[in-house]
Amino acid sequence: MDESPFKIQNSKSIIQSAANPLIKRIRALAQRKVRREQGAFFVEGIRPVWLAVEHGRVEVIISAPELLTSGAARHMVEQQVAAGGRVASVSRAVFESITERDHPSGLAAIVTMPHTELAQLTITPTSLFVALHEVGNPGNLGTIIRSVDAVGGSGVILLGASTDPYHPTAVKASMGTLFTVPVVGLEDSAALIAWCQAQRVNVYTTSDRAEALYWAVRYQLPALLLFGSEGEGLEAALLQQGHAVRIPMSGSADSLNLSVATAVLLYEVKRQQESAEC
Repeated sequence: MDESPFKIQNSKSIIQSAANPLIKRIRALAQRKVRREQGAFFVEGIRPVWLAVEHGRVEVIISAPELLTSGAARHMVEQQVAAGGRVASVSRAVFESITERDHPSGLAAIVTMPHTELAQLTITPTSLFVALHEVGNPGNLGTIIRSVDAVGGSGVILLGASTDPYHPTAVKASMGTLFTVPVVGLEDSAALIAWCQAQRVNVYTTSDRAEALYWAVRYQLPALLLFGSEGEGLEAALLQQGHAVRIPMSGSADSLNLSVATAVLLYEVKRQQESAEC
């Protein structure tokens, strides 16, 4: 946003009141409706803010000098001020009123939302995507985005009524990888299947009823791993759109947490890819 209701650019004064318009705005961004209206969300932590700066997404940095002990982070903030960036200094008490962390780093930011369309995703011979159908838990979603980044994945596609990737819990769990992994939202799963067919992306689905064990399948890249919601799994129509694999369960639990199951398959694909390169 080019204009804001508060004057904070290069200000040397420290915000002491939780009633300050900037602090009120941060609290308001906890609501999905407000995030959508403003095209912005709130992040905290040194690494997430650093990544947001590197990707040119920062609207305003929020720094608590009493809490920010990292010399490198302090230097980065000073560089942002020198470059004309917008930096607001707040007291320790004010920062602690907006943080969700037990031991806050003293660095946060309001950042602009990236917007990626399905057609904008880059496809190479080694591309690996994850698609999630109506994922409901923001912590799971943020962790999955982080896992996709960890294996060098190419993007995450959200199908149907999925949780918001910019929910505070999802943002926290993603550890800043929201700025490195493209996230696309699609209402119509048919559009995803058509895209995969047109782009020759191989689809792999997961089911506890599948015959093939996940480690017995040879994954062909480019590939998309398609997962269902935490409670319902994949509906039959989507399950049939790919090669179904199963993660075996030997204990009393009948399934894995969605983010764990996703990581298991991602790393199996990664293992096979690296083995083939040796």
